[in-house]
Parts: sequence; structure tokens; C-alpha cells
Amino acid sequence: MSAEIREHSYAVVARDLPGEGLRAGDVGVVVHIHRRPGESEPVGYMLETFTVDGEGLDTVSVPADAVRAATSNDMAHARPVAAE
Repeated sequence: MSAEIREHSYAVVARDLPGEGLRAGDVGVVVHIHRRPGESEPVGYMLETFTVDGEGLDTVSVPADAVRAATSNDMAHARPVAAE
């Protein structure tokens, strides 16, 4: 079983999600956990993404199986994003 992902913690995108503009390895902060009524297992997460200098980029919903909890063994990596 993978580590629990909590609100306000970092989550790592596990696979490319082109529709959301995310790539595997991108990091976001969980701002909401989506659950079905009466169930404890999450079905998805609302992630807020940022530039390395802290500017907010987007807030997107992602399926639970598309992210994992960040760990102390993860290294941050930068990539350019398109200017809007």
C-alpha cells in the first residue's frame, strides 16, 4: 500500500497527464481530496501547481492513481512551462 496523501502535503505526478498540462515527476500541493460519499479511499486529488519561485500556475483535479505522496527521497526538478 502506498503512503497516504494528506491535504496541504506535496504529491508527485506519477504519469503524464497532457490534458492537465502535467508530466510525470511534476510536484503539486494537495488542496482537496475527492472521496465518494461514505467511502474513505480517495478517488482523486485537487493539486495546486507552482513555479519554482512560488507563483501559482494552476489548480487541477487528478485521479488518485495518477499521483503519489512525495518522500524525503524525491528530488525537485525544474522544467519550463508555457507562458499564458
